[in-house]
Amino acid sequence: MKLYVGNLDREVTKENLQEAFQPFGELGEVTVIRDRSNNVSKGFGFVEFMKKPEAEAAIAALHGKEFMGRTMDVNEARPKTENSSRGGFGGGRGGGGGNRRY
Repeated sequence: MKLYVGNLDREVTKENLQEAFQPFGELGEVTVIRDRSNNVSKGFGFVEFMKKPEAEAAIAALHGKEFMGRTMDVNEARPKTENSSRGGFGGGRGGGGGNRRY
């Protein structure tokens, strides 16, 4: 079960999250999401547990608790959705020059 962990301090590392969540059970992938342009944390990440009851225990214990000076949001992660208004040529807008006369 994958958990979303939000409202993290920008200094939080993958290792910090592992230390906080390890007492609740066996962890899979642990990720802190970073901005591609400057590699600074975006203030959220994901922690994967191998067993659902362990993940649920972590949510119950850590949601709303202080972690490195901030109050964490810990919830079950939602599946990534496609944003239909992004991408494609012209971002969904018309791409032609219209009926201009020169």
